[in-house]
Amino acid sequence: MQLFVMFLLFCHTAAAVRHSMKSFYTASSGVENFPEFVAVALVGDVTFSFCDSNTRRATPTYEWENKLTEEDPQHFESLTQTCLTEIYTFTEMIKSLKQRFNQTGGVHTYQTMYGCDWDDETGDTAGYEQHAYDGEDFMKFDLETETWIAMTPRAVITKNEWDQDKIRNNYYKNFLTHECIHWLKKYLEYGYSTLLRKDRPSVSLLQKTPSSAVSCHATGFYPDRALMFWSKDGEEIHEGVEHGEILPNHDGTFQMSVDLDVSSVPEEDWRRYHCEFQLSGVEDIIIKLDEAVIRTNREKPRNMAVPVMAAAAALLSLIMAAAAYMVYRKKKASCPPSGPDNENELSEKLNQQT
Repeated sequence: MQLFVMFLLFCHTAAAVRHSMKSFYTASSGVENFPEFVAVALVGDVTFSFCDSNTRRATPTYEWENKLTEEDPQHFESLTQTCLTEIYTFTEMIKSLKQRFNQTGGVHTYQTMYGCDWDDETGDTAGYEQHAYDGEDFMKFDLETETWIAMTPRAVITKNEWDQDKIRNNYYKNFLTHECIHWLKKYLEYGYSTLLRKDRPSVSLLQKTPSSAVSCHATGFYPDRALMFWSKDGEEIHEGVEHGEILPNHDGTFQMSVDLDVSSVPEEDWRRYHCEFQLSGVEDIIIKLDEAVIRTNREKPRNMAVPVMAAAAALLSLIMAAAAYMVYRKKKASCPPSGPDNENELSEKLNQQT
């Protein structure tokens, strides 16, 4: 579904210093074991409210939202009423479109994404609202003209109907350009430690075997809108580079890896390569490709001088022992027979002499 694909791409792109608040509504028909309506609200990539046709209530997801509720006890009650209204509106919308397109069965979805952006450095703002039906773009709101743009011929009838409602369209413009920005700033104020959190990662170079790719691995960063790449002489490279996915850690932070195939890189050129990690609000981390800093679990070649010297010493001791034994045998053969070996034999000899 294109709206959600756009959202995912946004979340995994290194962002400028802009903040956003978005709401996603999805109505569905013919989907088993799934609510007919789901609403999710996010600041940046953090979900702060959720509602569906099963719970029928807006639910906060973070402790910092309790502070907001203390100041405005009716805030989430208002979001709940909005959710209940949208449940009816969207389920009726999908029924109407199914009738218009003669769709009696199957799975169908109607989606809306609306929200706003605010740049806390320049003060620039932006608002938007888009709709999709069955995974295809359907309608888009034009803030300048306060009219709707049909994204497909099938949406022309709906566009003409909605363009007639001037009061509602004016409300949408005011909400997207003013009220949405107000609440975005409010959420950022109360949820600063979560929404504006920036965690710097640890970055390491890893390699399994001398012929393996060198993996640049970053772990412990937050949020997940980060970039990591390999560069040569300061320029990002793509050949021989494989990017891994951004994955969550158990503590809520994230990790990622970017591999570089070094099989065709001469050792004298390694110093020209660097791994670079970038996260808005955090100082860039740059690590030079250097064999001395690469971590590996393979055994390193040991110093053979010690075992060779030990072996030589053992051999010398063996030769000396053999020589001593030969000398002993020679001396024994040339000496007279020895006396009695024990006290009993000596006693017997003394008795015989007496």
